[in-house]
Amino acid sequence: MTDTAVTDTAVLRQRAPEQQREPDPPRRARRVPAGLLRTARPRQWVKNVLVVAAPAAAGELFSAPALGRLALVFVLFTACAAAVYLVNDARDAEADRAHPVKRHRPVAAGDVPVPLAYAVGGVLGVLAPALAAWLCPGPVAALLTAYLAMQLAYCVSLKHVLVVDLAVVTTGFLMRAMIGGLALGIPLSRWFLITTGFGALFMVAAKRYSEAVQMAGKDGATRALLTEYTTGYLRFVWQLAAGVAVLGYCLWAMEEGGVPHTSVLPWRQLSVIPFVLAVLRYAVFADRGTAGEPEDVVLRDRALALIGVVWLAMYGLAVANW
Repeated sequence: MTDTAVTDTAVLRQRAPEQQREPDPPRRARRVPAGLLRTARPRQWVKNVLVVAAPAAAGELFSAPALGRLALVFVLFTACAAAVYLVNDARDAEADRAHPVKRHRPVAAGDVPVPLAYAVGGVLGVLAPALAAWLCPGPVAALLTAYLAMQLAYCVSLKHVLVVDLAVVTTGFLMRAMIGGLALGIPLSRWFLITTGFGALFMVAAKRYSEAVQMAGKDGATRALLTEYTTGYLRFVWQLAAGVAVLGYCLWAMEEGGVPHTSVLPWRQLSVIPFVLAVLRYAVFADRGTAGEPEDVVLRDRALALIGVVWLAMYGLAVANW
């Protein structure tokens, strides 16, 4: 082999890795839509099922007009939440790259350009409230707009304020539960609001507690407030919230409300049992510091899922007055 051939072979070997590292435009183009969808957090959309909570509790869920309006509200709320996730990930891209898990998020990983995340988030943030103002009652559009403004303020500054950050995230859950009632003109019970609000605070504080436990002594925490909260304080918050949520539900279940008692059993009162069991079961994961992703806890724990099904069945029988 000549010196020229050896030299050409060496050059080709040096170029090969460079050619392999060159991005494949079609593949990158395919990654962008998938990355946008992942950034919109499809697994988090289960939270938006709360829009049916008030109509289901009032027994006004199973009618074609109600289901159609609730489906629309669900889509609009999901669009608003996706807008917030996109803006949040674009703002936190640099910090997320230092996190052992969040560095895999599409924006942080470079699959979705930061300007594109901002642009899509902005379009969704404008389009969803506009459609709500056109297609839904005024209170629904107002609540969606307030939710979007509050969550964007959270992304920009409120998530750095002690206690306020917990209140904002909790209020987001409460708004989800309220908007279904507003869409159908259903009065919202004070016990319903108390149970939903403190139940949400229980899960939010348990999530923060789990994050604090898992990130203790490690670098790369993207929530600056985790270094300011103590695990003892967060434990106090989720325990307090769990207690108030249970008390609120018991008072709600025991409230007569003028409903005639013609059912076989007092299903509404009996539903307290699976509700309390569900709270106690979830508290096991909170205490272990493994409730960092509430949707994973709810969907993957079979015992908790079974308890939830029993509770739904009992409350459904109570609503049907069977």
